Amino acid sequence: MTQEQLKQELDGQPIRSLQYMLGRLARVYSFLPTLAADGVFGERTLEAVMLFQREFRPPVTGVVDRDTFDAIRSTWVEAEKLLGDSRPLRAFPSEGYRALHGADEVFLILPQTMFQILSRYYVGILPGPADGLHTGASIANVRWLQQAGGLEPDGILDIRSWDLLCRLYEVTVVWAPAYAQEKKFTGGFG
Repeated sequence: MTQEQLKQELDGQPIRSLQYMLGRLARVYSFLPTLAADGVFGERTLEAVMLFQREFRPPVTGVVDRDTFDAIRSTWVEAEKLLGDSRPLRAFPSEGYRALHGADEVFLILPQTMFQILSRYYVGILPGPADGLHTGASIANVRWLQQAGGLEPDGILDIRSWDLLCRLYEVTVVWAPAYAQEKKFTGGFG
């Protein structure tokens, strides 16, 4: 999206855009409250605007004129560089797709690699190649996942099995290390 397209999108829904930007800024600036981008200029939105004005754009009026909106937008653009959230990946072909036994699809390399990584944490996941062929260990691992997740263990990778694999991967590989870093022992008691 170009800068001009972004400007048009933000200007098209000014209150919702304002709330979104202030909500994202709250992740960088702890003095700002988190907001739901609901399009209603309520008390929390007013509070966020006034706090922003206090810190970045005096005087504190609570009024969002063009200068205040532009200041929020430019601060938000800079904050986005710091936040650096990763973009979600859509890696499964479509909701109705099913990788049947014997399928030969390049996208299967990703779930096969995810299973290889998960095999470090879970008994029952078999080592297997990440070659895009849905045979042998690939089928067995999908069956293991389906059994563990309460799905019919047919070994066919469909959207429900893919979603289950993604959740297991997030909880085990993505979130667990981040949580462990937050909870490291720092030397004190209590």
